[in-house]
Amino acid sequence: MTAASPSTSNYQALDAWIDAHFDEEVRFLQALVQVPTDTPPGNNAPHAERTAELLQAFGWQAEKHAVPEAEVRDYGLTSLTNLIVRRRFSEQGRTVALNAHGDVVPPGEGWTHPPYGGEIVDGKLYGRASAVSKSDFATFSFALRALEALSNQTDAPKLKGGVELHFTYDEEFGGELGPGWLLKQGLTKPDLLIAAGFSYEVVTAHNGCLQMEVTVHGVMAHAAIPHTGVDALQGAVAILNALYAQNTAYKAITSTVPGITHPYLNVGRIEGGTNTNVVPGKVVLKLDRRMIPEEDPVAVEADIRRVIAEAAATFPGITVDIKRLLLANSLQPLPGNQPLVDALQKHGQALFGQPIPTMGTPLYTDVRLYCAQGVPAVIYGAGPRTVFESNAKRADEHLVLDDLRKATKVVARTLLDLLA
Repeated sequence: MTAASPSTSNYQALDAWIDAHFDEEVRFLQALVQVPTDTPPGNNAPHAERTAELLQAFGWQAEKHAVPEAEVRDYGLTSLTNLIVRRRFSEQGRTVALNAHGDVVPPGEGWTHPPYGGEIVDGKLYGRASAVSKSDFATFSFALRALEALSNQTDAPKLKGGVELHFTYDEEFGGELGPGWLLKQGLTKPDLLIAAGFSYEVVTAHNGCLQMEVTVHGVMAHAAIPHTGVDALQGAVAILNALYAQNTAYKAITSTVPGITHPYLNVGRIEGGTNTNVVPGKVVLKLDRRMIPEEDPVAVEADIRRVIAEAAATFPGITVDIKRLLLANSLQPLPGNQPLVDALQKHGQALFGQPIPTMGTPLYTDVRLYCAQGVPAVIYGAGPRTVFESNAKRADEHLVLDDLRKATKVVARTLLDLLA
C-alpha cells in the first residue's frame, strides 16, 4: 500500500464521524420528509429551497437551477428547481456525482403513521419518500461530510477530483427535467455516478418503461335508449381484455439479467362516463409497459398499438386515439462502472456482513439519462432488499435507520477509494 492509499484507519475515521453525527443525519432526513413533494401536482421548488437551506448549514452553497416555468407546466408539473452541490478537493482527478430525487407519488390511503411526520418507531423512520429517495439525500450528504472531515486531518490521503450532489425533482415523470435537463444544459458532466438505491445490492441494469394514454371514443346516449349510442366503456373493455391477454403472454419472455424477470403491463388509471344514466361517450386508459433490457422499445410500442387497434376493430362504432406519455429506455451497464461496483461490493460486504451482488431491477430510473451521456453509473443507497419491503409507493413507507447508517459508511468509503 502506498502512502496515499486509504488505510483501515482512514475507513474507521469515516465510520466514527458518521456514528458521531448520525442523530444529526436522522434529523436532516426527517426535515426533508416533512416537506411534501407529491408529484402530481409537482410543486417541488419549495422542497429544493428547504434542502438548500439545510445544506447551507453544512457550509455548502447549493446551486439552484430552476427549470423555466413554461417547460415545467408543459410537462404537467407546477414548479421545479434542481440542486447541485460541488465539492472539489483538487483540480485534477475524476468527478463522482451522487444523485437522488425528491419527488414522489402522493401518499394515498391506509397510513398508520403520518405520511409527512418523519416518525421513528422501533428503529424505522416512517414517511412518504423516507426510502425512495429522500433517504439518499441524507446518505450522500453525510458521506460527503465525512469525507470532508477526513480530508482535513493531517494524516489523510490526498484526494484528487471532487464530488457533486445532484438533487432533482421529476423522476416520477421520467427525469427529463431533472438529470436530463442538467445534462442537456451542460451544467454537469461527471466521470462516474452513484444514484439512489438500496443497501443489499449494487444495481447495474434496469427495465425500460413505456407509458401511453388510450382514449376510446363512442357516442353518448340516454341509458333508457342505449341503442342510440355507442358505449365507449364496452369498447374499452375489449381493449383491456386484449392488453391483459398480452400481459399473460409476456411471462414467456424472460431476461438474462438477475433481478429482472419478464415484461409486464399495468393499466393504472381509468376515467370515463358522465353519469350513471348515460351511455359513456369517452373512456381514457393510462397504461404502463415495463420493458426488459433485451427488448427494442420501438418494437414494443408498435406491438402495443397493434393490439389496441385489433381489439378496437372488434367493437364497431368506437374510435381510438393513442398518445405516448413516456418512453424511458432500459439501463445496461457501461464498461467503466467497475471501480464503482468493486468499491461498493467490498465495503458493503464489510459493513453489512454479507456479499453484495450486482443485480438488475424492474424499476426504471434517472440513471439511464446519465448513461446515455456516457457516464458509467450504478444504483446504491439506503434501504432494504426489495422495493416491496420498504412500502415505497404504498402506505407506511419506511426506512430502517441501521441501513441508513451503514449505507452512509459504504458510500463514504467508496468515495475515498475513488478519489484517493
